[in-house]
Amino acid sequence: MAGTEPLISVVAPVFDEGEGVDRFVRRLTEVFAILGVRHELVLVDDGSRDDSWRRVVDQAGHDPRVRGVRLSRNFGKEAAMLAGLEHAAGDAVIMIDADLQHPPAAIPEMLRRWRAGAHVVEAVKRNRPGQSVPARLAARLFNAGFTRLTTVELVNATDFRLLSRPAVDALLRLPEHSTFFRGTSSWIGFSRDTVEVEIDHRQGGASRWTFGGLCRLAVNGLTSFTSAPLHLVTLVGVGFAGFAVVLGVQTLVRWLRGGSVAGFPTVILVLLVMGTFILLGLGVIGEYLARIHEEVRGRPRYLVQERTGAGAEQVSPVPGQRADRAPH
Repeated sequence: MAGTEPLISVVAPVFDEGEGVDRFVRRLTEVFAILGVRHELVLVDDGSRDDSWRRVVDQAGHDPRVRGVRLSRNFGKEAAMLAGLEHAAGDAVIMIDADLQHPPAAIPEMLRRWRAGAHVVEAVKRNRPGQSVPARLAARLFNAGFTRLTTVELVNATDFRLLSRPAVDALLRLPEHSTFFRGTSSWIGFSRDTVEVEIDHRQGGASRWTFGGLCRLAVNGLTSFTSAPLHLVTLVGVGFAGFAVVLGVQTLVRWLRGGSVAGFPTVILVLLVMGTFILLGLGVIGEYLARIHEEVRGRPRYLVQERTGAGAEQVSPVPGQRADRAPH
């Protein structure tokens, strides 16, 4: 309504954070106390095995601006972020990690850019603390390759970003089951701006990301956004076909000239290379078939076990669907 102060929603996935939940809420409360704006914190417990949900409930009991959503099991960070977006009621929604690696001190600048007209404000990292050299190299290669293949900019991108209500609504209208927030929030377009941030060291505990989890995220991101790997299989197949023609002509010429065809090493090498390519090609096709299978099944992207906080009973009970905006 005209003249009504906008509500800012902060969404944070939580997985085995324990004491980090209290630390996160305390830090965000300090930031918004300085800003003096209306806000809410939506904490999504993604099937934590520790006391994270109890701490979320306690925080919601102490502060009506804190709301909690507990998923029935661990659905993964992407589903947890989607659940948070669907339960957020704000005119602007900020996605941030609960481990405080994303600096809350950047929120005032992000809000300033939003008020200046940006619908999407992305936090771009200046550093990568705590990452080994191979991990940094792999991340840079993936981001550069993803950007090249999809034209969606991911270089130094993070999940820490602000989305306006129109951008959030557009994102939630996307029907696919497999989501990649960092990519889809850029793909939707809208006027955007960036804020450079220094990523902090994780406060308490170790990262929950494993090498296998990062690989699954990378595969999910690529297969959700581009069919380039399938085209690459086709291009390599065409290249092998050209090589086969050249080798066949060479063999035929030598045979016509009466020369011996000594090529066992070459044949073995070609068979090994072609066999490797065929298996990799089948693997790529299998990944896309798996994505199609997930979409055809039509299962909800997440299931909510319970909610806590103000307006919890007014949220739509349908799992994986857009929640009604709670009154504020």
